[in-house]
Amino acid sequence: MKDKMTIILFSGEMDKAIAAFTLATTAAASNMDVTIFFTFWGLNILKRSVIATSKSQNILQKMFNTMSTSRLPITKLNMFGLGPWMMKKLMKKSKMASLDELMKLAKQLNVKYIACTTSCGVLGLTKENLIDDVNEFAGAAAYLAEARESKVNLFI
Repeated sequence: MKDKMTIILFSGEMDKAIAAFTLATTAAASNMDVTIFFTFWGLNILKRSVIATSKSQNILQKMFNTMSTSRLPITKLNMFGLGPWMMKKLMKKSKMASLDELMKLAKQLNVKYIACTTSCGVLGLTKENLIDDVNEFAGAAAYLAEARESKVNLFI
């Protein structure tokens, strides 16, 4: 039986997402089953680049989805968006994989993505708002079922 790892990705910040996907791809490449449970701001990582608002969304949901685009800030030194640009340049110069490259590798290594249905409901997000790589839409009980069987459980 393979070892398992679960990650709750709560943060929508670029540096934390890169850390989560670096750990996920390393574990998957080491023959572990890996599941990432995206909740609240972590769902921003899964958003399509353009999100259409719908009539079913209330004003607060429309505001959150307009303000939280797929352009992720960094935790420290965001500097009105200049920080992520500098981080991407530094990563490229250091030959470090980008978040997009890590996400593509994660899917090639069969990392499972679960989008939290409760958070999607609160934020007014539908399946159509998220990228096609999402394997499952489920709640906390699904995450806990995965976590019970996992050797490693992380909250990022």
